Amino acid sequence: MTRQLRIDDIGASSKLYNQYSWFKLANIGPLKRFWPFKSWGPYKELTVDDWEQLIPLFKKLEIRPIIAITACWVEKDGTLTPFSKKFPEIAACLKNAAQNGFITIANHGLTHCVLGHHYARFWGANRVFHREFWPWLPAEIHQTHIQRSQEILETYFGPITIFVPPGNVWSIKTYQALRSTSIKTIIANRYMPDSTAPLSDIEYVDDRNNFIVLHDRDIIGKGIPRFAQQLASMTSST
Repeated sequence: MTRQLRIDDIGASSKLYNQYSWFKLANIGPLKRFWPFKSWGPYKELTVDDWEQLIPLFKKLEIRPIIAITACWVEKDGTLTPFSKKFPEIAACLKNAAQNGFITIANHGLTHCVLGHHYARFWGANRVFHREFWPWLPAEIHQTHIQRSQEILETYFGPITIFVPPGNVWSIKTYQALRSTSIKTIIANRYMPDSTAPLSDIEYVDDRNNFIVLHDRDIIGKGIPRFAQQLASMTSST
């Protein structure tokens, strides 16, 4: 069976604020930002030039990837800027690709993080706060973030039917919030941790089966020529 390609974290400010090291003693000051200690951020957003190379690559390989976009970028002062306003050229490029059937846009949350706790720390890691829909957050947060993210993304891109929870973390509260939207599918590598109840009106898809799941960071780290070679190899072997 052909595997579906998914690329996460487009427009997510977690690429700037989510800073931690694989080596615990390096989670002090700036050490966690630099090789060989760096495990995640910071790194840059894919540019419109990058997407103008990637989209023809997807077409050539006959791949229609799911592009998971975070609806808002969290600014330094904590305010939220919608993706289409923060990255207008990238948004226009992706919108055109979606309208032509080359990609599918998915909802990847409103902020990708727990607001107010997301900034990089001098001491320690902050990875835990870069999952947006923890079960311990109030139901109001789940409801507000789902409704606002859908409204922002659908106003610009049109109907969005796929939800990809940041960090694969979601809750029964998230599901209840999604039920009042146009979302038809939740894609993640784990079920909600606070309930075993079956979903009655939204499909859950386990992305450990028949998916190639990447982050924009994977493309940036490799560079597009090397990524193109690896993607061609991955897709030809399915």
